[in-house]
Amino acid sequence: MDDIVTIDVSTLYAETGVAKLSDLANYEAEVLAKAGLGSVVVLTGPGPIWLYLRLAHALHGKVKKLSYSSPVTREVVIFDHDPF
Repeated sequence: MDDIVTIDVSTLYAETGVAKLSDLANYEAEVLAKAGLGSVVVLTGPGPIWLYLRLAHALHGKVKKLSYSSPVTREVVIFDHDPF
């Protein structure tokens, strides 16, 4: 069974309370560090759609599977590159 890395997107900008485009490189670096390589990642929590889209783009090719999860949607698979 794969270890699942769950990342609450809102924690990336918790200090300011507002996600800023000028901090995008920092958000990406933090998520990539938390996710590692070849893992299964779930993004969750409140955040702007532009941030979710950019993080998904940054994680593509780095993680095996990426999902989004919320109480409303449950798990939505963004991509799954697990050959098994």
